[in-house]
Amino acid sequence: MQPSRRRALFSQALLLAGLILLWCLLWGMFDLLTLVTGLGVALLVSFLFYLPAVELSGRINLWRTAIFLGKLLVDIVRASAEIAWLVLKPRFRSSNAVIAVRLRTTSDLIMSWTAEAVSIVPGSIVVDLDRTASTLYLHALNVHDDADIDEVIAEVLGTERRLILAIGSRAEADALRHDDDHVSIGRGQ
Repeated sequence: MQPSRRRALFSQALLLAGLILLWCLLWGMFDLLTLVTGLGVALLVSFLFYLPAVELSGRINLWRTAIFLGKLLVDIVRASAEIAWLVLKPRFRSSNAVIAVRLRTTSDLIMSWTAEAVSIVPGSIVVDLDRTASTLYLHALNVHDDADIDEVIAEVLGTERRLILAIGSRAEADALRHDDDHVSIGRGQ
């Protein structure tokens, strides 16, 4: 079997497994009947609704994945405390913004996971994702000036960076490291 065909079958099997897992989680049980009906629903969804193939890099860096998950957990806790403080603050002045962030990746998987990671951190929600332009549009709370916008953009790009280093292709990770070297060289001059 050709490697590209094998990769396509693996991606399809992974999609089916994810849909079955989602079905079981929705029902809250993992018995034989739920697994069988989940398989039926997953096959039905896969054949009725076209889903573009998601290319997996085949590379997982466990250390970088642990860093990504740890930083995500810290961000969730920190943002939850900040939102709680804003709600309890006596003179809270609401100031929100919709911000466009141009991502560095063209990978659908990295873009989607970046959008999910940004959305589960309180204080921001992704309102649109433009795949062709690799641009993420998000609504952010407590944005008062350009410095706050730059901070939000830096947080999103940091999340994307950690994802690329954790699960992105080797070429994407190398390109990211190469870009980081040029940025640090440019700042030093």
